Amino acid sequence: MRGRNITQVVKAVDLLCQPEGITINQMAKALEVDRRNVYRVLDVIQDLGFPIYDEVIFGRQKTWKMEPDYALKLPNITLPDVRLNVAEVIALHLLRAESTLYAGTDIEARIDSAFAKLSQFVPNGLYGQLKKLNTLFVSNKKLTKDYSGKEDIIDALSGAMLRTKTCIVIYHAFVDDLDKTFRIDPLHFFESNGGLYLFVRVPKYGDIRILAVERINSIEELDKVFNYPVDFSPEEKLSQAFGMVYDDPIDLEVVFSACQAKYIKERIFSPDQEIQEHQDGSVTLKMKTSGWHDVKRWILGFGSEAVVVRPVEMRDEIVEEYKVALERNVCV
Repeated sequence: MRGRNITQVVKAVDLLCQPEGITINQMAKALEVDRRNVYRVLDVIQDLGFPIYDEVIFGRQKTWKMEPDYALKLPNITLPDVRLNVAEVIALHLLRAESTLYAGTDIEARIDSAFAKLSQFVPNGLYGQLKKLNTLFVSNKKLTKDYSGKEDIIDALSGAMLRTKTCIVIYHAFVDDLDKTFRIDPLHFFESNGGLYLFVRVPKYGDIRILAVERINSIEELDKVFNYPVDFSPEEKLSQAFGMVYDDPIDLEVVFSACQAKYIKERIFSPDQEIQEHQDGSVTLKMKTSGWHDVKRWILGFGSEAVVVRPVEMRDEIVEEYKVALERNVCV
């Protein structure tokens, strides 16, 4: 039975439980269908074993009812309007556009299947517009990582998180280019720059670490149930670092040229950032963050359009980077 039909049946049962019953015309209006479809819904309800009957009271139209004794045994099944409006459908398609991480995987097929089911719960007349809605959002697959073949790993991690189960994983560490086996308490997935990452607690050390999902080669769920760390906030953790590295805090102050100022002002780089505008159109960005290498690499991308005021050590490192780059390009 498809989604819209299920909704109609449940609503119809609710209407039939009313003490006064309901006429065919009233039910057709309530279900937003014609009389023929009302009789089909009634046939389905009878096939499901619900004891319904019709009666005609003198001077009134025929009404349909649920057996009174049976109706008293039913829980309150009043159903909210589960149809999606246009704004909700658009919001869901916006989220779907962010699912480029799973392009070409079984997960993408599941997303498509879920949207096909959701299409059964849109208002009449909107279903035909869904294909048009798909053309409103174009996803960018550039620089995204490839997760084909990792569906089982993602499924296993999802299940372990929901059940709060400790796992053993084999993980390829880039630092020493080795496969390492260790226990983790999987906490949360999160996306960053086209990649899927995982917050985990390592019981051996008790600290929170980040794993790249594509570098998890195998996973085994254990019977051990872990307690979620009460002092851990993933949102707060993500706001503390500029990129993926959480190291010593940095008090950063950078001056950006006038041509870059508008791009800097439209983004949030840190919850406590401060932007000062200058008469020549340039801006100074001040913020507390972490991830020395990530911050330095970001600033280098602006070339001469960004000047580090502090920390002085980072400014000196950037100057050296430019010198080395210049020497190498001259030698080519």
